[in-house]
Amino acid sequence: MYVHQLKEWPNFTWDSSKISAKLGEVRHRQGKILGQMQALGFKLQEETMLQTLTLDVIKSSEIEGEILNHEQVRSSIAKRLGIDVAGTVTSDRNVEGVVEMMLDATQNYQNDLTTDRIFGWHGALFPTGRSGIYKIITGNWRKDIMQVTSGSMGKEIVHFEAPQPNVVAAEMQAFLTWLARRNEIDPVIKAAIAHLWFVTIHPFDDGNGRIARAITDMMLARADQSTQRFYSMSAQIQKERNEYYNILESTQKGDLNITEWLEWFLNCLYRSMENTGLTIEKTIDRSVFWDVNRDKSFNSRQTAMLQVLLDHFFGNLNVSKWAKMTKTSTDTALRDIKDLVGKDILVQEGAGRSTIYKLKIHH
Repeated sequence: MYVHQLKEWPNFTWDSSKISAKLGEVRHRQGKILGQMQALGFKLQEETMLQTLTLDVIKSSEIEGEILNHEQVRSSIAKRLGIDVAGTVTSDRNVEGVVEMMLDATQNYQNDLTTDRIFGWHGALFPTGRSGIYKIITGNWRKDIMQVTSGSMGKEIVHFEAPQPNVVAAEMQAFLTWLARRNEIDPVIKAAIAHLWFVTIHPFDDGNGRIARAITDMMLARADQSTQRFYSMSAQIQKERNEYYNILESTQKGDLNITEWLEWFLNCLYRSMENTGLTIEKTIDRSVFWDVNRDKSFNSRQTAMLQVLLDHFFGNLNVSKWAKMTKTSTDTALRDIKDLVGKDILVQEGAGRSTIYKLKIHH
């Protein structure tokens, strides 16, 4: 029996004494982050927010196995928020859709989530009306039975079965009505319940996880009373996705006491806030870099690659990697790199085939 089949569903209960201490820590950390950010000044706040939202969009899609282009996501968010960044690129329709949903959730967090609004999010996620090669219903509730399974065909393990299609509309109406109520419980706890409740209904053919995380971000923005996002719950869930799926499954197969789910959610959220310090460091490094090198000129390939190196590049950079990433010849790549070495931007290490290049960071 699944939690949604219980007679008292969806009257969730929890042990406040077990979660109050962690909730207090989360609230304290939230206030500390907002204070730190205000001390940074507008430009660095903007950069940190851009970094956080980019991470949020990319990691939320990654949980579903979809890898989005980092530069496209960053450019799309920057354009929509009016943030001036170097090296913007044109974004694909699927990138634009997920960015549109995430920004509507976080920038318009005060607005109620209505059926029409959530259908808009779903339509934006699947602009072609397909999930991969499969045609799906977009902008409407699912018409089929929905099971969460794993394992090979014929040997599937059913982890969860969502409510029957004929009750989805009524289930969602009850959920949206509850979501619209204000000031009854702490907004952080409400974010945790909203996430669990929505994924349990599983109202769409596809995209339920991404929409659940957008709803979570919307509720956390309400908790912060701010459109500015400086921590990414999706990035933390992606890091802890095995634990996430395990606690979700045990909660959906349990009773209506969701204390363990709330404990996991609050701990995950706290860890996501701890990572904000690293995001701020990266943002300061990037700001100092462009400030120190503001009088130097770069071509569009160099600008784009410097953004990548400052942002999220892992591994060693060599000529062939530069050529591949900028879609140019190795001769052009070598010229670009040598120019940056000459400008004291890149530092060469090693020789011959093992030559690699590293960015010179100024602190």
